[in-house]
Amino acid sequence: MIGEDTDYGQEGIRATTTEILRSGSCVAFTEYILTSRPDRNAFHLSRVIVESNASVIVVFSSGSNFVPVVEELLKNNVTGKTWVASESWSTSALVSKEKYWHVLKGTVGFALHSGHISGLKQFLNSMDPKKTPDDIFLKEFWEVTFHCKWQIKEVRFINSTKICTGQESNGAIFTDSIQRVTYSIYIAVYALAWALHGILISRQRACLQIHETCNEPLSFQPWQVMDSIRTVHFEAKDGRDVYFGSNGDLPAVYDIVNWQIDATGKIQHVKVGNYDGSTQKGYTFSVNTSAIQWTTEREQVPLSYCSKSCPIGFRKATIQGKPICCFQCVPCPSGEVANQTDSFDCFKCPWDQWPNNLKDQCITKSVEFLSCDDPLGVTLITSNAISSIIPVALLGLFINFKTSPIVRANNYLLSCFLLVSLSLCFLCSLSFIGYPQPERCLLRQVSFGMVFTLCISCVLAKTITVVIAFKATKPGSKLRKWTGTKVTYLVVGLGVLLQFCICIIWLSNFPPFPENDIQTKPGVIIVHCNEGSPTCFWCMLGYLGLLATISFVLAFLVRRLPDSFNEAKFITFSMLAFLSVWVSFIPAYISARGMYTVAMEVFAILSSSWALVICIFLPKGFIILFRPELNTKESLMGRGKN
Repeated sequence: MIGEDTDYGQEGIRATTTEILRSGSCVAFTEYILTSRPDRNAFHLSRVIVESNASVIVVFSSGSNFVPVVEELLKNNVTGKTWVASESWSTSALVSKEKYWHVLKGTVGFALHSGHISGLKQFLNSMDPKKTPDDIFLKEFWEVTFHCKWQIKEVRFINSTKICTGQESNGAIFTDSIQRVTYSIYIAVYALAWALHGILISRQRACLQIHETCNEPLSFQPWQVMDSIRTVHFEAKDGRDVYFGSNGDLPAVYDIVNWQIDATGKIQHVKVGNYDGSTQKGYTFSVNTSAIQWTTEREQVPLSYCSKSCPIGFRKATIQGKPICCFQCVPCPSGEVANQTDSFDCFKCPWDQWPNNLKDQCITKSVEFLSCDDPLGVTLITSNAISSIIPVALLGLFINFKTSPIVRANNYLLSCFLLVSLSLCFLCSLSFIGYPQPERCLLRQVSFGMVFTLCISCVLAKTITVVIAFKATKPGSKLRKWTGTKVTYLVVGLGVLLQFCICIIWLSNFPPFPENDIQTKPGVIIVHCNEGSPTCFWCMLGYLGLLATISFVLAFLVRRLPDSFNEAKFITFSMLAFLSVWVSFIPAYISARGMYTVAMEVFAILSSSWALVICIFLPKGFIILFRPELNTKESLMGRGKN
């Protein structure tokens, strides 16, 4: 928006800016032509226009004040702008010159309505200054129109001055600009005539009622004419409806003109539409866009935008210090969509839905859990199912050879308990695989804790049995009375009882439950079991670690038993492997996400169970099956060698 710093320019910019903003567009800049300066602030205006990416510029100014600005634009070779002209310069001869065409071509503007005045054209074209030599107004009109001077005897003109002859008109005085201005004057004269006519009619009526008023002088006061002209309502000869509004304004009637150049290189103001505010509907605005010659020399209406339209999946974000139509397109945040172009806001999807790749609609989230159909789930199920058979096979081997020295020396009943608990350890991990049902969530960690506690308690009991058996052989040892099976069962029972109490407290106060996790992985609902109380879970796991640590320490202290009686070494290695697995499990469990959290725990169960099977029972099974010569009392007591 550019306007001269007068009431005309300022009011025009204010009203137009209001309508532009109401239509959803905006103004990139607003600058003023400073009429108090000789250069009219043209250099600054030219720089602002060059730096702005706005391609449509509305100008409220007279032609004389706008010329210096056009001169500066021409100097800087500013082209490609679409100019919207106010009625004050849209048909101005000062601006619509061929030299400015490079800058102002394709200008669209509002022009004064050029209505028809019957007989005026013929009257003007028939004028002859020689027939009325005393008409000074006609002589001045002639000089301005034809750019000449009437010869005056006392004045000598320079040789380049054109002398008026009276024959210049050649029947072509009536131009477009003269027609528009003259028609406005024509309407004004008729309005004044109708106002005076109204006053005369009013006086005539008064004269008929009061005869004394008929002899009063015919004079008018300005306020009387003003009051009368407000009530004027007539139809001009060309059909225009003329009246004044409540504020004394005429209905706005304008022609929409487009600057086009003809074959001779002259600029023509071609009418391409009109605006009429006197219709019954309030106003009509019509433009024949196909008749407009745009500055781009194309038929399409040129676009003027600061920022391109934001596609679906993006929202508008304003740029600080810029108009509202200058924005950047920002992708919708995670979990939000925008299904319309140029959206100001993105909208959150429901909790169970997620945006598609285009972020223009919400789709159902995928559900993630360690499924029985998943390759990882199938692998773990198969591994644990097959692994659970190994302790059962070893149990059958021990039962078949229960009278052999190696089985009797390793506490037959305790070994059976341990093998059963190991088989259950493998099987309990199966409860972690599959959709987390409430019952499964409630029992899976408890069953894991209880079965592993039974297993480690049996190992601890075996360790204590080894320690007592070794120490009791020394003369005068007081441990002889503890060599029975009561100590073994007491250790197992006490170890299981304490873990049972922890689990009861856990289930009673903070029972685990299924939960949908929508925060960890965008677009995925992770169905998992909430442990209820992380403290209880880690207490249960910590208690297992405590039992394993005690067993490891005791076995390590008596590891230097005779080589042939190496049960303590086996327990030491098994507990070392067990503790290593579960210590490594802690950071892996904390860092894992989704179904891999469950997979990590199942893998830890599988690994630690295999550690016990391999370190404690496979050597004994190997001796029973493949080295029966070592399965003798003498060999176990270290007397098998000479």
